[in-house]
Amino acid sequence: MDLGEVLWAMLAFFFWFMIIWMFIAVFADIFRRNDLSGWGKGGWILLFFILPFLGLLIYMIARPKMTAQDKEMMEQMQEAQRRASGYSAAEEVEKLAKLRDAGEITPEQYEELKKRALMTV
Repeated sequence: MDLGEVLWAMLAFFFWFMIIWMFIAVFADIFRRNDLSGWGKGGWILLFFILPFLGLLIYMIARPKMTAQDKEMMEQMQEAQRRASGYSAAEEVEKLAKLRDAGEITPEQYEELKKRALMTV
């Protein structure tokens, strides 16, 4: 087996792995979504079995960019990440007050950053 065959085999393996991973991700997305009915989910799955690559492409184009469920899940993940990292809005506001008192940020910037820090709680 020469170098060209090895590189070709690696490239083919990469693309097969990528395609399988895309199908797994799309199947997981379909079953996770609450905005699709059972018939809708069944229709998408049937389309994937009849026309796999075209069905995957159609789903990627037709899927809404961000659903309310996606936003809620993202907020939950961010909250869990903040808890795990030990984020404290009070500490953040205290740091901002020190920066304002030192003259490194303006009072307007302080108020804007304080709003952001308190909104993330």
